[in-house]
This record gives sequence, structure tokens and C-alpha cells, in this order.
Amino acid sequence: MSAAELKAATTLSLVFFLRMMPLFMVLPVLALAAESYNEATPQLLGLALGIYGLTQASLQVPFGMWSDRWGRKPIITLGLIIFILGSLLAATSDSIYGLIAGRALQGAGAVAASIMALAADLTTPQHRTKAMALIGMSIGGAFSLAFICGPLLFPHIGINGLFYIGAGMAALAIILLWFVVPKPEIQQTRSNMTMASFKSVLFDNHLIKLNFSIFSSHLILMANFVVTPLAIHDLLNTTISSDWQVYLIVIFASLLIMVPFIILSSRLNKERLFFTLSIFLIAISQAGLAFSTHDLSSIVILLIVFFGAFNYMEAFLPSEVSKTSKTEIKGTALGVYSSSQFIGIFIGGLAGGFFHQQYGDASVYLFCLIISLIWFAITLFFSNANPIENKLEEDAV
Repeated sequence: MSAAELKAATTLSLVFFLRMMPLFMVLPVLALAAESYNEATPQLLGLALGIYGLTQASLQVPFGMWSDRWGRKPIITLGLIIFILGSLLAATSDSIYGLIAGRALQGAGAVAASIMALAADLTTPQHRTKAMALIGMSIGGAFSLAFICGPLLFPHIGINGLFYIGAGMAALAIILLWFVVPKPEIQQTRSNMTMASFKSVLFDNHLIKLNFSIFSSHLILMANFVVTPLAIHDLLNTTISSDWQVYLIVIFASLLIMVPFIILSSRLNKERLFFTLSIFLIAISQAGLAFSTHDLSSIVILLIVFFGAFNYMEAFLPSEVSKTSKTEIKGTALGVYSSSQFIGIFIGGLAGGFFHQQYGDASVYLFCLIISLIWFAITLFFSNANPIENKLEEDAV
């Protein structure tokens, strides 16, 4: 990568990091903060965890299309401002319904697709995979620090303090976006998206496979963290501030899976094989967790397997979407992709809360196992799908 491309990729990765870390910080502690909110139930806490996914999903495509038309940076800034307002609302709420409203407003700042589209604008095709991998790694880094910092800070500043920190990080992201992130030399085409192009994005078989993959991985993630923090805390039988040690082991040990997968899949040109293997590992982790809810060592090992495969997906999937979408529809394609991701987050939080409240911890993991098997089957079914770029070129001919 050139110096300009490297600067663009690293600074946008940092913007993404600052946007995602506040969302991740509450995952390991929100289930433990039920007493902080009036009228809280497991079902409503699950809704609070996942509700931002619903608003994100609803607005990712509009934000992506607006970024194609009016420019990436203005639309990203708008989304970050909305996120700040949602964080402040959540920070000042003492009822579960106020928390849900704040989380919903956080999600309304749907900038993921626009950030990835800007990264694509600032890099050449041959280095775009590396740029998207850096963004994916920044999400993994956000996971790592968030799952450590959340439990560490929670006993001292409470859940409200974590939301205030989130607002500050989003404000810092705006500063970085305008004063550090480079401006594209060639602006994207600012034309209206035709219905034919939108349909080609929405119904392309290759993108269906990628979109369902990001949907499934985040559904499983969110459902897991309705119950996993409670299981870990109960088994540790100690203070909340000690929980971070488990997440530290899990996150960094998972790099032993993620990093070799990234290197080998690229070097051997076997991305499809490692992609399928990652789904298989996620399914194994869910099957194991369903029968290991009372054994801390087993939970840690299975979480390592899950996060290793999950973080590989985070690096691989956006790169694959970007590589197979033309410039004029890239924002829209990434918008549909990001919408799929956040629909998964919403359904995962909602379903995780429902199964946890009605049938117990094991039922949540069994539900996720079923989703994993469906995901595996759909991936095999669409394994020979042609990328959208090729399809568009054929249509043009």
C-alpha cells in the first residue's frame, strides 16, 4: 500500500474503532446492570442490547445511498452526531424504556456502510482487501479493549458512565474524520441509484451469501451475550471487576485462530475454504456452550473458538463485498450488507432475551446452533454464485 492508502486505511479504522467500541463496552456488563433500571426484565434487557440493530438496519441503505449522492464525510458526520445524542439519552435514563430509546437513537447513526465505502474510495482495487482487513481488525481491537474496559470501568462509573464515554469517543471520531482522514482525489459519482441497480444489489446470489453470513454471525454474537456474561460472573463467584480477566484470555487467545486464517486464506487463495471452516467452528462453539453452562474452563475454550472464527468473518466479509461491487453502487451494496448485520444484532438480542427468560441459558445456545446450521447450508447452496460485478458486466453487454 502507498503511504496515502495506508494513512487512509489506518485513520478510517480508528474512526470505526471509536464508533464500535462504545457499543461493545456495554455487552459484557449490561446484563449485570439490570438493577440500575426500573421495570427491567431479561426480555427487555435483550431488547435494549439489540434495539440499535433495528434502527441501524433501517437506515444503513439510506445512509449508503446518501453517501453515494452527497459525499461520504458529511453523511458519516451526521451519523456520528446522532450517535452522540443517543449515547447522552441512554446515559441519563434510569428506566429500561429510556435505555431502549437511547440505544435505538444510537443505532440511527448508521455510518458503517459509508465508512467502508470511503475506505474503498481511498484505496486502489489491489489494496482494498488490506484496507477492509484493517477495518475488520479494528473491530476485533474494539472487541478486545471493550470486553476488558467495560468490566473494569463499570464498578467505578456505572453503565451511565460508559455511555458518556461513548459520546466522547464519537466526538473524537468526527475530529479525526475531518482533520486526519484524507479527502478522495476523485469523488464518487453523485447520481441517483436506479431501481435496476438496487435490485441487482439486493438479489445477487453472491451478495445474498455474504449478507446472510454477517446477519448470522452478529445474531449469534448478540444472543450469546444476553446469557454469557451472567454465566461467567456466576462461575467466577467474585466481583464484576474480575470478569475482564476471562475476556482478556478469550480475546487474545482467539487471535491464534483469526490471524493464521487471514494469512493462510490469502496466501493459499483458499478464502472459500476458510470461510466455510469458520462457520463450522462457530457451530461447534454453540453446540459446546449449550452443554457447558456450568464449567468455566469449557466456556473459555469455546468462546476462544467462537471469537477466532467470528473475527475472521469481520475481516473477510466487508472486503469481499467491496471487491465485488462497482464504485457507483458500492455505498448501496455496503448499506445492504450493514443492514443485514444490524438486523442480526436486533433479532439476536430479542431472541436471546426471549429464550433466556422462557427456557434458560442452554436454549439460547441451541437456538444459535440451529442458525449456524442454516447458515452453513445456505453457504453451500450459494457456493458457486458469481460476483455482482461480473453480473453487472453481463447485463451491460
